Amino acid sequence: MKRIEATIQINKISIVSDAITGLVGGFTILEGKGRGSGKRQNIGSGRGTNTITAEYNKVAIVSTIVDDSIVEKVSEAIEEAAFTGGNSDGIIVVSNIESVLNIGSKKKDSQAL
Repeated sequence: MKRIEATIQINKISIVSDAITGLVGGFTILEGKGRGSGKRQNIGSGRGTNTITAEYNKVAIVSTIVDDSIVEKVSEAIEEAAFTGGNSDGIIVVSNIESVLNIGSKKKDSQAL
């Protein structure tokens, strides 16, 4: 099993959600602030005569656990949905999961997904 975590632009949440619904058993979305290699937003300050560069961008982290057999398919779906062509499109990280337990059903590992 693998965990897929994608840090994406916050305005891409619904598009990415639609892209992976049906492919995965479920997923979690966390909204936050991030700072990567992409360009940060300019914000008007004062009476609109000055601008400042935001210290962080608003981002979302989409997290799911899937069987090894569909990792590539889910990653590609996220990539296509989140893509704008800019440096600030985000990042997808895939990591190994040793075990999973669904607390409500008591199912383990692949059956828990």
